[in-house]
Amino acid sequence: MDKHSLDDAALDDLFATARAQAPQPSFDLMDRVLSDALSVQELAAADTAEPQVKSEPFWRAALAGLGGWPAMAGLATACVGGVWIGINPPDLVSESATVFFALETDSYLVDAMPGFSAEFDLVEG
Repeated sequence: MDKHSLDDAALDDLFATARAQAPQPSFDLMDRVLSDALSVQELAAADTAEPQVKSEPFWRAALAGLGGWPAMAGLATACVGGVWIGINPPDLVSESATVFFALETDSYLVDAMPGFSAEFDLVEG
């Protein structure tokens, strides 16, 4: 049998011999693995202290949730504008509101179901 041509029976014998000999790690390798494991265990034992939770005031969390100071500036501007328009409305807004709410008829109401006016009234009185 030449070294380049092995038949199936010879290959089966070769693989059976290889399976019978279990590889054993060297003593030096096992020593390095165990020393590394012990050092990792010591580090893990040192890290078991409870982590300190950094508590943040509520207003800072709310500020961050809204988008920070630029968003708060926009909200403050809208608030001041709304209060100003509510206290001192322009003439056009006050005239429109007066005309809209002072009508004798209910022209600003829309009957969503005109066929059911007897059972389903939108306007009282």
